[in-house]
Amino acid sequence: MIKTEKVLHLKSSRGRKVRVVREHYLRERVPCFSSLCQADCENDGKVLPGDLTHYVVPDAEVVVNYLEVLEFPELQGLVITQTACQALHSKGRRFCDRLRNLLKDQRHDCVLFANEFQEYSYCPREKAESQEKWQTRCVYAAAVWYYNHLAGLMNVVMITEDEEAVSRFSSLNSGVFVIRVQDYLQNFWPELKAAHELYSSITQVLQEKEGEDSQREFSEHLPAEVLEAGIKSGRFIQGTLNVSKHRPQNEAFITNQGLSTKNPGAEAPLRSSFLLAEPAPTLDNLWEFWAHSYFRFSASDLSSGVLVFGSKSRNRAVHGDMVVVELLPKSEWRGKVTVLTEGQVDEKSGDDSETKAMPTGRVVGILQRNWRDYVVTFPPRDGTQSQSRNSQRILVIPWDRRIPKIRISTQQADALQDHRVVVRIDSWPSTSLYPNGHSVRVLGRAGELETEVQTILMENCIHVPPFSEAQLREMPVNSSENPWTVDPAEAAERRDLRETHLVFSIDPRGCEDVDDTLSVRSLAGGKLLELGVHIADVTHFVSEGSLTDLEARSRATTYYLADRRHDMLPSVLSADLCSLLGGVDRYAMSVLWELDAQSLAVTKVWFGRTLIRSSYQLHYELAQALLNGEEAEVPELARVDPEERDTKLTELTEALEKLTHIGRHLRAQRDRGGALELEGVEVRAQLDEEKNITALVPRQPLEVHETVAECMIYANHWVARKIQEVFPYQALLRRHPPPRQELFSQLVDTAQARGFAMDTRTNKALADSLDRAVDPQDPLVNRLLRMMATQAMSQAVYFSTGAQPEDQFYHYGLALDRYTHFTSPIRRYADMVVHRLLTAALQVEQGAEPAKTPAGNKDLEELAEHINNKNRAAQRAQNLSMGLFQCLFFKERDPEIDPRCVADGIIYAIRDNGVLVFIPEYGVKGPVYMRNKEGRVVSTGPDGTCEWQTGSVRRYTDHIITTSGSGSATFRLFDHITVRISVLCTNCHADSLNLEVINNKLHRSAAPQQPSSQGRNQLVQEVVRLAEEAQEKAAQRPKLPREEREFQQSKVPNLYSILEEIRELALMDLETASRVCPTTA
Repeated sequence: MIKTEKVLHLKSSRGRKVRVVREHYLRERVPCFSSLCQADCENDGKVLPGDLTHYVVPDAEVVVNYLEVLEFPELQGLVITQTACQALHSKGRRFCDRLRNLLKDQRHDCVLFANEFQEYSYCPREKAESQEKWQTRCVYAAAVWYYNHLAGLMNVVMITEDEEAVSRFSSLNSGVFVIRVQDYLQNFWPELKAAHELYSSITQVLQEKEGEDSQREFSEHLPAEVLEAGIKSGRFIQGTLNVSKHRPQNEAFITNQGLSTKNPGAEAPLRSSFLLAEPAPTLDNLWEFWAHSYFRFSASDLSSGVLVFGSKSRNRAVHGDMVVVELLPKSEWRGKVTVLTEGQVDEKSGDDSETKAMPTGRVVGILQRNWRDYVVTFPPRDGTQSQSRNSQRILVIPWDRRIPKIRISTQQADALQDHRVVVRIDSWPSTSLYPNGHSVRVLGRAGELETEVQTILMENCIHVPPFSEAQLREMPVNSSENPWTVDPAEAAERRDLRETHLVFSIDPRGCEDVDDTLSVRSLAGGKLLELGVHIADVTHFVSEGSLTDLEARSRATTYYLADRRHDMLPSVLSADLCSLLGGVDRYAMSVLWELDAQSLAVTKVWFGRTLIRSSYQLHYELAQALLNGEEAEVPELARVDPEERDTKLTELTEALEKLTHIGRHLRAQRDRGGALELEGVEVRAQLDEEKNITALVPRQPLEVHETVAECMIYANHWVARKIQEVFPYQALLRRHPPPRQELFSQLVDTAQARGFAMDTRTNKALADSLDRAVDPQDPLVNRLLRMMATQAMSQAVYFSTGAQPEDQFYHYGLALDRYTHFTSPIRRYADMVVHRLLTAALQVEQGAEPAKTPAGNKDLEELAEHINNKNRAAQRAQNLSMGLFQCLFFKERDPEIDPRCVADGIIYAIRDNGVLVFIPEYGVKGPVYMRNKEGRVVSTGPDGTCEWQTGSVRRYTDHIITTSGSGSATFRLFDHITVRISVLCTNCHADSLNLEVINNKLHRSAAPQQPSSQGRNQLVQEVVRLAEEAQEKAAQRPKLPREEREFQQSKVPNLYSILEEIRELALMDLETASRVCPTTA
């Protein structure tokens, strides 16, 4: 080891130059991370393969400016130098995190080389040498060292944008080539068009310069040290900026969950208003800056969050950024706007919080940018300023209304009009009204179904490329020529239940990916009952750290859209070897309880790996028919002798009856503890012979739904107890925090208007109140109240037990002290983690060391947050997809003459200028205006027909009155009205449904009924037709080969997956959302 020194010339906060000397140690042996290493380096972890034609060493400037190009997985053999990594720090934490993730990802051939600690590659900076030239020289020295270290076995290509470096270094060493990035892409990757286009886009942005210095449009952000000191003192507030979906131009909020001060429970000092115009403070005048007059505020004022009103107060912060806010004086506080806006279906806020002035502030700094890929649309020529069009600097309009317009440079502005394009933001200087960015790739023409679906995925950061060949090579083979069989050695280590237990599954009709089965039998002469829950043993086939595991971890869940699904695992597992199909041997993870036959108290519980063979693959309707004593044909008994069939049918029916008895007991237990039954969207999919969706219809509630759900909840609960007992600080559990009481204000007020009292102090009190709030004349009343309760709920989240105190483990909706997800490992990565934890826990109890040490608390909490984020993204994508298909159904219809565009709606909320309405027939919620933009109001005739007239609107707590020349009309909560449905089409954003009242009476003068299935049938059938037409237009595209169709992505979901998506992507666990849950928890 050689000691040297690094001299740094820094500038202090006062502007003085400071010379800092640091010790620097050089080593002869530094890992090279190459499989061709000839010096026996200690290359732990990922190594570069030796079967490549060359390694690529990018210059520091290339890493800083073209990191997005380097992220293409086709670019293999990347060596990122320590010099380049340090240079990237200048662009901020977000870019460093991206590089860190690239280096950690086993799917990318990319390694980090510590060249500045290697004795023979280290280059001290020469006197008067610029930093850029020194960095280029360091990277070239690293490239030469690599070539020599590998004894010339691998050519090395250094890519740079420095022309002088190309001419200087290109001919010095025969095995080290120095070329420009553009030349490298053209010579080595001519077919990688996406990389070429991205390179050109970034290059054009870098070359663009502002013509003239413009005046400052925003105030400068305060220095980081000032922000930190202000947060610690309680003077500033930090949190995540959430821009309003309905009023994005004016309203943004720092929500309560994101608020952070020094001491939230104490009062905090704030500057008075006259200081706002002062220049930004520095460290020199910081204490003087704080010494001015203050006023105090109570933390209770922040219970509803902080309002940031107007784009100027937002100060270049973008939705999702972590910002620092300074509160304005109370005299400048504002309230949220309460009038309806286009597409509004906001139910979380109570009436009081909407009208009362709330804490209002302005952004003074940004702690972390959370920019992502944005989908934008190029505006028509007339919508762009001529000078911008001539200079090819275009203001594009983001699909997400919460994002400001983005200025990009392009030479294809005319060709890309009316197209959806992916862009990334590069910067937002204080002299610009809009952020600057560059285009990444084109999705397609706006309005086409495939383009809109890809837009939804991109906007939610969902990336689901086809499974790679390397990942598919890890999969077991199961074909007619080479069928998969049980490994005798593996079977010997498992508990064999094939001959001792009657195992069966109960799933939706046509289900193929069965991840759970059940068993129940009598023991000890009928004194005991044994209940078994058997879950597909996915982790047997997916090793931790494998490429398939890394891909599943990245996706975290299976993504369900209205017309397709994207699997978390290849279908050879999800629909075959991990699917517990009838009549075949399968590996499982099982939980078996011995219960007292009378009290159903648990006397013994067993966890472990098993070998099962499901005897019956039942669907819900068949199982319920058997329970009801109805004539039903079980497919597995169709070819059995009548006498034997009767015996087996009796055995199966008795098992179902025992299971139902246990399910009722389990539900009653949770009901006594305060379990909630909330309202969720319940649909059933109808598929044709080719597994295409032909209809979505409301699913009829059956008791067997609840029975299966209770068994799965029970298994999840007991597994949570087991892994938390063995790993108290590193178990992955799922908690559901109690909701904030102020979010129940709309539920309480709405129920009171109908004569019902709502007690929301505890989950038990809320459950009892909802059970009592039943109107015998209108079943939709209770349904709407439960929907409002659902909207008020916080979201259930995964967490590591070491990150929360034990009193925070509680699941509010399920009324359980500990809970996790264990029963769906085919489609949830969290369940795979729990399976591994359970396996390790059982090994520890047996006195053996776990095959692999479970992740620590910090790593597990990071994983939990990643899964939570992906689950939220999946939920948003599913909701947007359903909205897209609803619009597609109504888009081609004439609302004036088509009877399918007229439906019954029920009023569930009152606003200043209208009401919010729920349409059961189509499952649609939206605003109905009582006063339009022209100031005219709804007037009703003697027969209830509505028309627009000049008049006024007056809002009350439980009703709204319109007054015109024809008299007055009153619309009350829970009134049924007739609405006309049309589509508001926009080129740059998602289409939305427009609801207009046409009669103040119930549609078709019928009594309120349960939701009809006909409307949704027609909706999905029509959307399928449109999708088929879109596919015909794209017929020239090559079809996927059979291997891709079978192993990569499932374009068409099966019946089971549609129901599964509803449960998983609900606001909270479906077990708590409905007693008619069709699947596992």
